[in-house]
Amino acid sequence: MAQFLTVCFLYVLTLLYVSSRSIHKSNSETPTFDEKNRDHWNLQAQWILRTKLASPLNTKVAKNVILFLGDGMSITTLAATRVYLGQKYGHLGEELKLSFEAFPYTGLAKTYCVDHNVADSACSGTAYLTGVKANSGTVGLSAAVKRGDCKGQRDGIHSVTGLMDWAQKAGKGTGFVTTTRVTHATPAASYAHSADRRWEADSDLPKKGLRCEDIATQLVKGQVGSKIDVILGGGRRNFFSKNQKDIEGYNGYRSDGVDLIREWKLKKEALGVSPKYVYHKAGLLSLDENHYNSVLGLFSPDHMPYHLEAGDDDPTLSEMTQKAIQILKKKKNGFFLFVEGGRIDTAHHETKTRKALDETAEFAKAVEAALRLVDLQETLVVVTSDHSHTMTYNGYSKRGTDILGLANKMNGSDNMPYTILSYANGPGYKPDDQHQKRHNLAFDNLSHINYTYPALVPIARETHGGEDVAVFARGPWAHLFTGNYEQNFLPHAIAYAACMGPGLTSCK
Repeated sequence: MAQFLTVCFLYVLTLLYVSSRSIHKSNSETPTFDEKNRDHWNLQAQWILRTKLASPLNTKVAKNVILFLGDGMSITTLAATRVYLGQKYGHLGEELKLSFEAFPYTGLAKTYCVDHNVADSACSGTAYLTGVKANSGTVGLSAAVKRGDCKGQRDGIHSVTGLMDWAQKAGKGTGFVTTTRVTHATPAASYAHSADRRWEADSDLPKKGLRCEDIATQLVKGQVGSKIDVILGGGRRNFFSKNQKDIEGYNGYRSDGVDLIREWKLKKEALGVSPKYVYHKAGLLSLDENHYNSVLGLFSPDHMPYHLEAGDDDPTLSEMTQKAIQILKKKKNGFFLFVEGGRIDTAHHETKTRKALDETAEFAKAVEAALRLVDLQETLVVVTSDHSHTMTYNGYSKRGTDILGLANKMNGSDNMPYTILSYANGPGYKPDDQHQKRHNLAFDNLSHINYTYPALVPIARETHGGEDVAVFARGPWAHLFTGNYEQNFLPHAIAYAACMGPGLTSCK
């Protein structure tokens, strides 16, 4: 409950103020907040206005930067998650805020790729991590390289680096945390250059033609990847051979026989640092950050499990984020940390809405956990998404209706029920029955965590959406993130605030 109250902090403060003026007393004389009372809304709005007017611009240098990325976290997802989280604690939900929605500055980022109007996680990751827009499916390369162009990758002239590289050159500690594979497209954009996001291990590379360096190898041996201090996430299988089993009995995926975990340790020791490899929650939480200054945590052979299905050995996104900050805070020049809530996206692709909203709630908890560990006068925190999804929030249901349930105001024109949340396409499409009627959702078990929500168009995996995504900012130079801009503007503004990178900075 304490976490929930912190998530809703701004609104709770507002209500405390309003309670002295705008309450309705029942027969029992117990005060309750009355949304039907106009003073409730007027005083709430005045509180927000006063808060904004009293907030001075922070133009200090950002010693630390934390960039949070909710993969596939559309504005619709945010709105639905507020209700999902609120209803878990007995509230109506719509009136609440997620932790980062209380940030003082917000903006909108345009997410398209150079060659596609709807982005994937590779081109968008390249944009918000390096400052250069790219082609769909490519990582850390300019749009001069098309997907699958190994020669273009090998030439090197079209490679682009960004925040991770700039922070390292500025003497800052660096790290990333993800609930996906650490070699997945989103985190890969921070350290790798790949003409195809799928080339995560050598086994993924084309059998014929030129051979390019896979993403896992670049993480361990690359110019940027080898210098990252903290790496936490999934994807263990991409780091060792098919002929080997890991500590949990899973086979590796590599064909070259290389043990990249061992090579990571050797590389770190050669750089003069104390490395530690961990593979379960207990190992992470018990790790002494005063003894180890570089950590590789691979907690699953593939993506990490959804929070709703996680076991006792699986660390949460909040726990990984906290440990990463505790390690990086020791860096005298500050740090750059990238944190991805990656399984919001995979749940949406499966149209498993309950999981998507729960992963978003976990993402908000991770932001909240980070805020408690840093000095916000010297730490810039930016929260955004890479792209949206096709989920819609619709109907005219009464307040308090289960956000994951059926719309209760009216049925469709066919007199059949529909869900409040649904998708434009995806695996949740259900064909007409023998009477050519829409599938009757009243007979479905919507409470199951793996229920696939209805979709209009049948497709194996639901697609991304092309609309803008929200950006939330707090800390030094956070006011730079207001307005509407191209997604690749984000790292340029972050670098300006933190005095790093080759462009304009607040120090120059």
